Amino acid sequence: MKETKKSDRFRYSSEQVIDKPFNWKQIIRLFGFMKPYSKNLLPKAFLAMIVTTAVRLAVPVFIGVLTFDHAIKNKDTSLLVTLIFVILGLYLVSWGANTLRIRWMNYLGQYVIYDIRQHLFKHIQRLSHRFFDQRSAGSILVRIINDVNSLQDLFTNGVINVLMDIILLFGIIVIMFVYSPELTLAIMVILPLMFFISTSLRKKIRRSWQVVRIKQAKLNSHLNESIQGIRVTKSYTQEKQNMEFFNGVNNETYDSWKTATQQNALFRPFVEMSNAIGTAILLWYLGMFWEPISRLGQVYNQLLVGMASSERIFEFLDERPNVHEKKDAYVFKRINGEIQFDSVEFSYDHTRKALKGIDLSIEAGQTVAFVGHTGSGKTTIANLVSRFYDPTRGDVLIDGVNLKDANLASLRKKVSVVLQDTFIFSGTIKDNIRFGRPDASDDEVKEASIAVGAHGFIQKLSNGYETEVEERGNVLSVGERQLLSFARALLADPDILILDEATASIDTESEQKIQTALKTLLKGRTAIIIAHRLSTIREADNIVVLDHGEIIEQGNHEELMSSQGVYYQLVVSQFKMLDAI
Repeated sequence: MKETKKSDRFRYSSEQVIDKPFNWKQIIRLFGFMKPYSKNLLPKAFLAMIVTTAVRLAVPVFIGVLTFDHAIKNKDTSLLVTLIFVILGLYLVSWGANTLRIRWMNYLGQYVIYDIRQHLFKHIQRLSHRFFDQRSAGSILVRIINDVNSLQDLFTNGVINVLMDIILLFGIIVIMFVYSPELTLAIMVILPLMFFISTSLRKKIRRSWQVVRIKQAKLNSHLNESIQGIRVTKSYTQEKQNMEFFNGVNNETYDSWKTATQQNALFRPFVEMSNAIGTAILLWYLGMFWEPISRLGQVYNQLLVGMASSERIFEFLDERPNVHEKKDAYVFKRINGEIQFDSVEFSYDHTRKALKGIDLSIEAGQTVAFVGHTGSGKTTIANLVSRFYDPTRGDVLIDGVNLKDANLASLRKKVSVVLQDTFIFSGTIKDNIRFGRPDASDDEVKEASIAVGAHGFIQKLSNGYETEVEERGNVLSVGERQLLSFARALLADPDILILDEATASIDTESEQKIQTALKTLLKGRTAIIIAHRLSTIREADNIVVLDHGEIIEQGNHEELMSSQGVYYQLVVSQFKMLDAI
């Protein structure tokens, strides 16, 4: 591959080579995923392995000792024929046992991989927002897919093969000692050399496979962003630059694989070299003696690859949510909607404060709007109400209950968030609307759609509510996707509704529909509205103006306009912009 300039366009703080010694405890932890199958598949595979190994040890004895030393030496044709059929029978038994062993181990391997991926995905679902803020989607996908897949060979072949080869090796050594202790000791001289070689190589091999995983994460992340951002790429005619960067990432991935496989390949030649030396020392049983040693070397390579992947998998599994739930957490059955911020401070990176000593009371059923420049802390307040994060200092209370003491599931069932960038899942329009309430009836889905003004455009789609939409709903306009998100929120029937720039991307016609729908949507609920478009918050009971994480003004529209402060300036400047257009 040709040399390509490497770019630092993306930096992955979490994607670093983990330079730790070989950790057998971690390998044992990895094998712990086999425990559910220790009473069924594993014993079956182990029994089949014992039968196969016993036959492999017995056949040379029958051939070498009984056949040559007795039947041929004594010219006993009857015994020779009998031994031939016995040996053929043993091979048939070995073939059957080996076939079952492979089948059962393949089943076991697939079940274990399924369990690991299921466990990893379930765990990731529980992690806090901060975890996803610090990692790209591509790097997470690599852990769930590539790193887990790389363990497949270890579980389907490595585990049982290592047991089989160890038993086979010890069996051969015992047989060799019986016939020639001197030659057996001679062949054992080569084993320390192999141990020294494996110890020297294993760190480099494991590290090289870690680099491969990191490069794969970078490649997946770039592919994910390129596909999702293709419209932006084309708009700015960045296809060439994007391709150049991809070439660089692709080359890095290729180079890392090349390095890893080259280092991996060093192991087998050293084993073969040891085999050659051993051949010069010992002839009898030599092939059978070195075969399990050779395979053990290959299994050790599998362990090194598995170690690299398991470190990355367990790094995620050992990650703990930043938002902790107490065992006796308070379960909300219903929320009246009274929200209290008590001297709340918050920082995303523990250096710059996004909120600075916020004291604020929101009455039940009140609609409160937050305005301010980008970075003033508006969305952070919404995140704290949903408890996606906990305050760095101070407390957020709902109905007098400190959210640090609240059950997360019961809280979030009562709080709905409508974002500016509405995410539409692959599936039908109906499924997307009932996402927050899967048990809702078709009539309830329709009623919610009518209430927010979405029913009209849904009816015009090819299959109405049964119309299939792809990921992110690209067949729908921005306004239509936003209307679906309103229908989704209304159907969930929350006690607290958060609209985070929810009308920013909607056209004038859609905005009029939304304004009408909002009266239905907000009725009887506490609402937090974050908006740059100030025309949408005139009717709010209280408007809170934020600047660099601090409240600098609050009041209703008329009060803030009459005071001619920051809010007044924002409104005037926005209307001047509209007049200019």
